[in-house]
Amino acid sequence: MSFEELKAEALKMSPKSRAELAKELLVSLDTLSDAEVEQLWIEKAIRRDDEIDQGVAQMRPAEEVFKGARDRFR
Repeated sequence: MSFEELKAEALKMSPKSRAELAKELLVSLDTLSDAEVEQLWIEKAIRRDDEIDQGVAQMRPAEEVFKGARDRFR
């Protein structure tokens, strides 16, 4: 079963069942080894780099990002 097929089936579930499934999936991420977490971050960094190269994602100066974060918590 592909990801899209699995997602479509999951979305047919009741809200309560979807919430329980989401909780179980999130808990399963807590059991990843350090090496698995590191690999996921590497894969994410590669995807983001590709998005930047393709012009899909836009870069913002760090100070702008930090200012936006600070403003949200004021």
